[in-house]
Amino acid sequence: MDEARLIELLDRVARGLVAPADAALALRDLPFEALPEAVIDHHRELRTGVPEVVLGEWKTAAQIAAILTALAAPGGGALATRVDAAKALEVVAAVPHAEHVPHARIVRIAPATPRAVRGRIAVVCAGTSDGPVAEEAAVTAEFLGCTVVRISDVGVAGLHRLLVRVGELRNVDVVIAVAGMEGALPSVIAGLIDRPLIAVPTSVGYGVGAGGLVALASMLTSCAPGVVTVNIDNGFGAAVAAARIARAVTR
Repeated sequence: MDEARLIELLDRVARGLVAPADAALALRDLPFEALPEAVIDHHRELRTGVPEVVLGEWKTAAQIAAILTALAAPGGGALATRVDAAKALEVVAAVPHAEHVPHARIVRIAPATPRAVRGRIAVVCAGTSDGPVAEEAAVTAEFLGCTVVRISDVGVAGLHRLLVRVGELRNVDVVIAVAGMEGALPSVIAGLIDRPLIAVPTSVGYGVGAGGLVALASMLTSCAPGVVTVNIDNGFGAAVAAARIARAVTR
């Protein structure tokens, strides 16, 4: 239940189009709903602007299916991240209208009424290997109602690939830069544009890359001021932060 849907419901009650008893029925599970698998926070989008999202990596397919079904029931859709292909197959078979987005490792249910489009976000990734994390960010941002510009495979090993896309980066509200290895891409972008930039280190890299720790340290110590860094492989968290910034810019 988001603010727009709640206001619409209350307005329909005020105009006599919906009976108070029916409105109470629609709101019966607010603010939360207890399931055997989890306690669903239906009020989260009202409080924070972002609905509860399922982290699927350590849950069973049955748990993911049950939670997604409950989250989507009020009409706002639902999202589960880090769902591998085998579990996704089971979830999609069990949950009506669920869709698997393989590259992003996401299962989503579209909202009954699309969210209002608020803000433009660019998701930029250094290399093809960073794609799954970048696509997790892109699909999440789209679910939250943002327009997403995808720019892929423009890492600093071939800097000219990035330079021809700078004009696009200057025409969005927020940039998410995703990179592994030495994690230099966000610093380079931040030195070229005046937009808020969220850096996402990935676990892509060799030996001393240490599963993304080198990229994380590089982004945290960026010489370009204003770079904000999230955790390793956290495309979802970057998308939530970017969507909030984009909404504030366009409000």
